[in-house]
Amino acid sequence: MKRYVIIGNGTAAVGCIEGIRSADTDGRIVVISAEERRVYSRPLISYYLEGKTDLERINYRPDNFYSDNKCEVLYGKKAVSINSDATSVELDGGETIEYDELCVATGSSPFVPPIEGADSVKSKFSFMTLDDALKIEKSVNKESRVLIVGAGLIGLKCAEGLKDRVKSVVVCDLADRVLSSILDDECAAIMQSHLEDNGVSFMLGDSAVRFEGNAAYMKSGKTVDFDALVTAVGVRPNISLVKDAGGKCGRGVTVDGRMATSIDSIYAAGDCIESRDASCGDVKIMALLPNAYMEGRCAGINMAGGDCRFDDAFPMNSIGFFGLHAMTAGSYFSEKDGGETFEIKKGKSIKRLFTKDGYLTGFILIGETERAGIYTSMIRNRTPIASVDYEILKNSPKLSAFDADYRRKALGGVV
Repeated sequence: MKRYVIIGNGTAAVGCIEGIRSADTDGRIVVISAEERRVYSRPLISYYLEGKTDLERINYRPDNFYSDNKCEVLYGKKAVSINSDATSVELDGGETIEYDELCVATGSSPFVPPIEGADSVKSKFSFMTLDDALKIEKSVNKESRVLIVGAGLIGLKCAEGLKDRVKSVVVCDLADRVLSSILDDECAAIMQSHLEDNGVSFMLGDSAVRFEGNAAYMKSGKTVDFDALVTAVGVRPNISLVKDAGGKCGRGVTVDGRMATSIDSIYAAGDCIESRDASCGDVKIMALLPNAYMEGRCAGINMAGGDCRFDDAFPMNSIGFFGLHAMTAGSYFSEKDGGETFEIKKGKSIKRLFTKDGYLTGFILIGETERAGIYTSMIRNRTPIASVDYEILKNSPKLSAFDADYRRKALGGVV
């Protein structure tokens, strides 16, 4: 009987478990879970704060998921090292677990910048886990003033989740716009204006340089008083286990299309890895839930002796704040990079389609995001623009823009 060990208990781990069981129904699976709870959907933690979901509905799989898949889960345990020669993992309590195949799905950790006086702040939090959300929930009330450092996706979702629970929410960031990693100036301004209309305040191009208790002294010279501090500056992949074991790493763990690392019998998946962006060819970290699941499943199938590749990942984000939704995907090539951009603007809605060398490479949609999956499938499948009616697709993503063979496959044989 084969021995499988998975380090981590998030989305990638679920994919790995289901991948293993698709090829091996009998092998032993041990999951090492640092958190003391079963797998849940991390993107929903802001909705928990908003009251839009609860501790049951936030779960990513039902109660019987582990038992149905014959998994042993070691809750509250942390892997501290991998011995690839002995094919074993050492846990923080000194226990050693042997494996035949290992998947590292350790995710990422919040980056907390070293700001002077941070130790003097009593109520300070990250916003990465459900435990973080529960701690924030206990700490704040209707009179709380919250300062969030970071205007990226995590910081803004935290702001949305807290807005109706507290007196005020101020978000600061050294960048001059919100969501600076995925939106340009104009698109970011639309989202910022909508957030401001719903009660969130911003200090952009500015950030805290020093704390004294519940006072933040800003780069601009201003002072912000607060009752709770949330740092959401960014995350760093948890690569140390593989790196210390001698595995190849860049910013993330290096894997091939089979999710195999440079060490025999060790695979990696999820937010801790770096992989090739199919929309532009660059190697980067693409920490996204759908990618994590597919990477984990691919790793699991190969761990169990199957043959699977997942080498068409690319950046995708589906976000919404106070009812205004946005989707982004792929790479945005400008004219100077040899690309072309098609744009439609209408009120708070905007559509930008980016093309290069006869292919759709990326898009930004704000407001109207229906059927955006058609655009993402074109990017993933490298569908030539010449093979579709692009004039139809520019205005609305419709199957009628594709030939009969594509429609037949998409509709299960019905045209």
